[in-house]
Amino acid sequence: MSASLIEHADRLAARYDVVVVGAGPAGLTAATQVAAEGLSVLVLDENLAPGGQIYRAITLRAQTGRDYLGAAYWDGKRIADAFLASSLTYAPAARVWSLDPASPRDDEPYARIGVSLGGASRHVQARRVILATGALERPTPVPGWALPGVMTAGAAQIALKSAGLVPSGRVVLAGCGPLLYQLAMQLQGAGADIVALLDTGPGMGSAWQHLPQFLFSPYVIKGLSLLMSVRRRLRVVSGVRHLAIEGEAKARQVRFETERGTETLTADLVLLHQGIIPDTALANSAGCALEWNESIRAFQPKVDVQGCSSLAGIFVAGDGARIVGALAAAETGRAVALAVLAQLRAERAEQFEQQRVDVLKRSAWLQRGRRFIDAAYLPTQPFLAPEDSSTLICRCEEVTAGTVREAAKRGACGPNQLKTFTRCGMGPCQGRLCGPTVVELLADEGRISPAQVGTYRLRAPIKPLRLAEIAGLPATSAAIHAVTGVWPLTPKTHPAQIDRELSNDR
Repeated sequence: MSASLIEHADRLAARYDVVVVGAGPAGLTAATQVAAEGLSVLVLDENLAPGGQIYRAITLRAQTGRDYLGAAYWDGKRIADAFLASSLTYAPAARVWSLDPASPRDDEPYARIGVSLGGASRHVQARRVILATGALERPTPVPGWALPGVMTAGAAQIALKSAGLVPSGRVVLAGCGPLLYQLAMQLQGAGADIVALLDTGPGMGSAWQHLPQFLFSPYVIKGLSLLMSVRRRLRVVSGVRHLAIEGEAKARQVRFETERGTETLTADLVLLHQGIIPDTALANSAGCALEWNESIRAFQPKVDVQGCSSLAGIFVAGDGARIVGALAAAETGRAVALAVLAQLRAERAEQFEQQRVDVLKRSAWLQRGRRFIDAAYLPTQPFLAPEDSSTLICRCEEVTAGTVREAAKRGACGPNQLKTFTRCGMGPCQGRLCGPTVVELLADEGRISPAQVGTYRLRAPIKPLRLAEIAGLPATSAAIHAVTGVWPLTPKTHPAQIDRELSNDR
């Protein structure tokens, strides 16, 4: 058996037992586990091939000649190969732009997912949905970060993994987080000219209380080896307090400050990174409850012990639920899949539950030491809530930190109210790039917790969608009546059916 590849929305079935959104470590293992039990599975992913960010292009590249990516990268080959050999339906290059939960009370027993694929859009239904949307990079708003010649570390890693592109000229990496050090080693191994790595993190001293657990974790050897290798081969500047990128038409230099003073470095490319946070956009738009995680300073979906969100039938796995790392994400995907199977194959629920307990034990072991990593690489306050009023926060609408702070003083107490004051968060990204910073700025200005501030409320479509795709969607009786003023002459004229279609249109 092998996965069935779908490239156009017209080939999608109307209904599946399980729809998995995302083909990273969690999505791959979840889909493989469910498909092994004979259920119909659809996997929707924006990338052109399975692997997610951590294992990007793992099935498209030869293993030889790319040693600079590291041994951990090739761990994904086994997971991706098992996925492609499974009896499931796989739709790469697919954008999921809406998710409506099941509503049995309104005679809607299945969740409904809006999918854009091959230039057309369709809705598919699912008995269960597993969100494996992974993580996104936390924004790094510093003066000059919108200049040409400035990228996120994740963007540079995408270019390196998917196309083998190595930046030319003088490269400066700045920020904090394990990915920054990993990318520095990968780029240096690929031949890039790394001028310096500017570490803005609080340092290991801030995580000392979690050190014993870290020393007995699977991360210790790999993590310490990475740090030692980077510091031995590259210039690393720790304790960076302030950072600014300068230039006219493009980035030309990086100015930074430590306790020893101020220094300026000439650079052709600046790569920024301040860690990763869960990608909650789809869960948020569906209405799943979110909760504030102080240890990583970010919102994440609220899930129960089985990985189910606050909405029945919608599960969240991997880094999209909580940042756990690639190996642990794969195990959480497997655990969530077993919880789903226990519901859909009730006669074997006890067997699946026992398997899930065993998987969770391995997942817990792989997450051992995570608290140390989170504390050691938590961004410091000046980078979470920029103090420079001219720093651009919302690049879509060109809103600065000063504008956000001023709106807070005038009564904007939350991100959604801030939209009406400044249009911040109303651009194409719908707050993905500015949301975390907006929350921190409002919390800082109001002297309250980000949990009290809340986050943007997203609505479908959460991804850009052409009007032609919306127009091409099958029209309900209620939609036809809204445009023409006439109800179609069909058997579906019962008041309950009309109310239900009106509800769906909303």
